[in-house]
Amino acid sequence: MVKTLYTRLALGLFLLLLAVGVLYTFISLYSLREYNASVNQELHRDLAKNLVADRNLVSGGELDRSALKELFALYMTINPSIEIYLLDLDGTILSYSADPAKIKRKQVSLEPIKRLMDDMSRYPVLGDDPRSHDRQKVFSVTPVPSADNPEGYLYVVLRGEEYDAAETMARGGQLLELSAWALIVSLAVVMIAGLAVFRLLTRRLTLLTRLVEDFEHSDMSRQPASTWRGMRPVVRDEIDYLGATFDDMASRIASQIEQLTEKDAQRRQLVAQVSHDLRTPLASMQGYIESLKLRRDRLSPEEQDRFLDIALKEGRRLNRLVDELFELAALEAREKQPVPEPFPLAELVHDVVQKHGPEAGNRRIELTVKGDPDQPLAYADLAMTERVLDNLIGNAIAYSPSGGRIEVAIRQADGLPEVCVRDSGPGIPEPDLPHIFDPFYRGESSGGSEPHAGLGLAIARRIMTLQGGDINVENLNAGGACFCIRLPVKPAG
Repeated sequence: MVKTLYTRLALGLFLLLLAVGVLYTFISLYSLREYNASVNQELHRDLAKNLVADRNLVSGGELDRSALKELFALYMTINPSIEIYLLDLDGTILSYSADPAKIKRKQVSLEPIKRLMDDMSRYPVLGDDPRSHDRQKVFSVTPVPSADNPEGYLYVVLRGEEYDAAETMARGGQLLELSAWALIVSLAVVMIAGLAVFRLLTRRLTLLTRLVEDFEHSDMSRQPASTWRGMRPVVRDEIDYLGATFDDMASRIASQIEQLTEKDAQRRQLVAQVSHDLRTPLASMQGYIESLKLRRDRLSPEEQDRFLDIALKEGRRLNRLVDELFELAALEAREKQPVPEPFPLAELVHDVVQKHGPEAGNRRIELTVKGDPDQPLAYADLAMTERVLDNLIGNAIAYSPSGGRIEVAIRQADGLPEVCVRDSGPGIPEPDLPHIFDPFYRGESSGGSEPHAGLGLAIARRIMTLQGGDINVENLNAGGACFCIRLPVKPAG
């Protein structure tokens, strides 16, 4: 059986009230007995003295024993709640009004007697009960025959055996019944009030639990239609804070699931594209090698060399594709992190341009560098930046026609060093511009000297992002495209 928080709180309240009720009953009964004892002793503190005076127990300065016996017999009849004892100066019981068979003590302690006689306003003072070895009772006492010539004490137990029997009967009857009813009614009233308060306190928790369950039973790909903030816009206490936190968590989970869904779709697309791009050079290599093997006797040496050259070219293309795939995967997984250092960007640009000079010359393309070399030191990974420049200049050469022109401009933009590569090719079709940096994207109308996998620009953008730089592209009015990269500088301090 599932217990709700409200049920647990109700059970806890019931047990707490029951414990408080039992404790309160015990304390009340104990306090009532002490109070009754105090009242009884206060009312009858002079009873022993009055008995001596009223019943003429002292005659001629001596205790009248016959009058004392009459007193015992009288009070056993008219007031059985008290017990009268005659003690000597040592506390030994000389005579008494009680049943002799029930007397358990031969002597009572004088310490409480003297304490009460020294200060009659101190109460309750309990003395020994001759009917019990361990019980104590309130009492009244006076020296006899007089305080000036004491020969003993008249010791009056105010709550004797008859009183105890009557009290026990009353406590077991009407008093107990009234106390039980009072306790039950009090517990019921407090219990109902407590349950009402708990219902008000747990109502919002129940609502929050329902929101969590609704979100749990959904596909979690979108935030619940009902939110905590929509129902309770003001954060006031811990429950409201928990509800607001759940809204944020639900929104974040929905966003992450949406991203995972997109990533899964991209992964499927990536697998399909990689499979196609790998299959093409592999099929070409396999076809030419099989043709060479089957027709070797009928092919001339020149044809055999051409078949081998094509197979070798496709192998290199396959190797380059695999390298780019691993490089992009390492960058996406952040396994390959940049190691920034300050360096002059102009020197790196000249080195890369010189490296691509022979290739541009072979294609009769003019490759030039212009701009002010005195720029702020770039703060980036030197090898990664060279990789980006290699890609941009290599693409420009591949897409520029024979006799074209490529210009590499070094400049400063917003206080940051920037390099722009402008070519004289056909430019990038406008529909392709938003996707030019996407992995495996190839515009249908793009030219180039050889097919490519569409990974170079994706790698370049990832490198620039990791370095805290930027890369963008635009078409030139005179024709061609312009790629620009902007690198950060070393922070001050």
